[in-house]
Amino acid sequence: MSATRLFHSQCHRVRNLPLTTLRSATFATTAPAHGKGQAQYNPGDPLLLESLLTEEEIAIRDTAREYCQENLAPRVLEGWRTEVFNHNILPEMGELGLLGPTIHGYGCAGVSNVAYGLIAREIERVDSGYRSTASVQSSLVMHPIHEFGTDAQKEKYLPRLAKGEIVGCFGLTEPNHGSDPAGMETSAEEVDGGFVLRGSKTWITNAPVADIFVVWARCKWDGKIRGFILEKGLKGLEAPAIKNKVALRASVTGSIFMDSVKVSHDSLLPNGQGLSAPFSCLNSARYGISWGVMGALEDCVNKALAYALERKQFKRPLASFQLVQKKLVDAQTEIALGLQASLQVGRLKDGNKLAPEMVSMVKRNNCGKALQNARIVLDILGGNAASDEYHIGRHVANLQVVNTYEGTYDIHTLILGKALTGTQAFAN
Repeated sequence: MSATRLFHSQCHRVRNLPLTTLRSATFATTAPAHGKGQAQYNPGDPLLLESLLTEEEIAIRDTAREYCQENLAPRVLEGWRTEVFNHNILPEMGELGLLGPTIHGYGCAGVSNVAYGLIAREIERVDSGYRSTASVQSSLVMHPIHEFGTDAQKEKYLPRLAKGEIVGCFGLTEPNHGSDPAGMETSAEEVDGGFVLRGSKTWITNAPVADIFVVWARCKWDGKIRGFILEKGLKGLEAPAIKNKVALRASVTGSIFMDSVKVSHDSLLPNGQGLSAPFSCLNSARYGISWGVMGALEDCVNKALAYALERKQFKRPLASFQLVQKKLVDAQTEIALGLQASLQVGRLKDGNKLAPEMVSMVKRNNCGKALQNARIVLDILGGNAASDEYHIGRHVANLQVVNTYEGTYDIHTLILGKALTGTQAFAN
């Protein structure tokens, strides 16, 4: 069954279920209370996000949630502890249409950007590393091929990427250039029959297991940055893993070394040049991240709440203490507000009304709030916070990295500061 048919089948199934069945464990239904016309407050969905989603979006969300809870959650501790990437995950996601879902055609589902955000939220509810793997495949590999590639490149790569048959990675960050990609040192030189690439990239998700590499290089003939598709096995191309990470351990991260790697002219992504091309990819990923980190924080709050209700000190449940309640309520509030913001950005993106600064705002806010509040609710566990079996500590470690990659909190602050004041605060 194709991804689109799967989603439509799920929508049909959902439409024929009772309303209460549509709601997952996280969301409870609302009902009149306290008098005519007054609704009951639902702690699981404080601002009624559910009521703002389409039936198809709810069905897609439920499909993603069921897969993530039944297939990813049972694997996450093993992946975290062993730092071994599970190669079955991307094909499983591909079978459900969760990869490159906003692309129309090429075996992709062609759903809304809001649906893409909901998928990211469910994956990161389990682990940020799993969401990173999927985000790279969808936003940083499939997106540039779809937006900047030739028809032949799209036909060659997108269907297999959508199925998870092949894995892709995105090479922009360099050892000496993270927040300053304009200083890129990786070069591309045109030669007879193609191009020669030289340079290195680092902290590249999926690189050690990648079949294709979307690499950005400065072209020697005009100084402009362009993207190239490299395939595994090329002479001079290596992608060793970065081991002993303290976060994102369920996903695989590596470096890319290009020692005079020769590729054909067909490897060039011809329809994008300059930093605006990779930045468009990053903005797609950043948008998904804004949803994903809220899923991670939701899991932290749910687990901390369950612990606080069960754990007793001074002959009372921890949940009965004012400071514990404040920690939980503060986090719940940021989740509700963050999800509403991401939903609005998604609707604007679907309506072609999105400005890049909007993505910077929700990426900055949601990542910062997720990290801050995950750290706070971790305190509820007391000494048990040190155990990975309670999962919150793993989320905190992951969120520290997610707050950093795809544009640090400070970089997005400066982007928004420039838009607000009209004055650029970057060094150059």
